[in-house]
Amino acid sequence: MELSVKVLGSGCAKCGKLAENAQAAVAQLGIPATVEKVTDVAQFERYGVLFTPALVVNEKVVSAGRVLSPAQIVSLLTTTLAE
Repeated sequence: MELSVKVLGSGCAKCGKLAENAQAAVAQLGIPATVEKVTDVAQFERYGVLFTPALVVNEKVVSAGRVLSPAQIVSLLTTTLAE
């Protein structure tokens, strides 16, 4: 199963860092996943996100308003894979 990872953000430095960390986490796990940056505010509203950057894994918001480290993202992805 391929994971869908989305980084919601306006394109700011924090959003870019979260996207970079998400890519690093996916690479570290060596799993099939797509990492997509979403900058459309209408999409943020669809997910109910008020604070960016936000991380969405398989259409579920797992973090909002902070930049997670690669290790934190690995933990979230591992949990998602176990479900």
